[in-house]
Amino acid sequence: MRSTVENVMTTEVAAVNQSAGFHTVAELLISRSVSGVPVLDDDNRVVGVVSEADLLAKEEFKERYYGDDYRPPLRARIRHATGSEGSGYRKSLGETAGDLMTSPAHVTTPDAPIVSAARLMDRHGVKRLPVVDPGGRLVGIVSRRDLIKVFLRQDHEIEQEVRAALHGQAEVTVHDAVVTLTGTYAERSQAVTALRLAENIDGVVAVRDELAYKHDDIADLPMWGGA
Repeated sequence: MRSTVENVMTTEVAAVNQSAGFHTVAELLISRSVSGVPVLDDDNRVVGVVSEADLLAKEEFKERYYGDDYRPPLRARIRHATGSEGSGYRKSLGETAGDLMTSPAHVTTPDAPIVSAARLMDRHGVKRLPVVDPGGRLVGIVSRRDLIKVFLRQDHEIEQEVRAALHGQAEVTVHDAVVTLTGTYAERSQAVTALRLAENIDGVVAVRDELAYKHDDIADLPMWGGA
């Protein structure tokens, strides 16, 4: 079975209410050594995420407050004005987590496959995803580091799971999470299925195909040019 977010997520989550002040947010990020935290409404629903980048908007635009000579680089001004972090100027005026946060938050659910969470992170360029229940309430958080835990499984664990998935119909060896399959199947389709099953085991980096088959039933299919 493929692992889900629930298998790797952290349930003790550093989070703040949307009314929390700037200094409260900054102190939490520092004390918990995290780069961002979910922002919650009074019913524990996730309404956004506030990150170090959101807080730094104040520093980059501090000339608007203090009249000093500091001026953020053009690249930073463009990023804040047009990027996913939203308007840097708007955030530089913020006093609470609700003012500073990026919203809406990209979230996932406990039953989501790990690969889905990884793709969501990649699509939106985020390092973490709040995990929510059907009502949108926070139940955990999953990070990039959490997702790669599946690739730290021991070779013998992977080997046992691959053997179970294939019902002992192929020889299985595993080295550094690379699976090698050997043996002979009656049909080519069975060999193809075995490869797919092995590839779908959590922690498998690659599968080396050394399988043979007695009959190419796939070639007999009309779409493959058969009768």
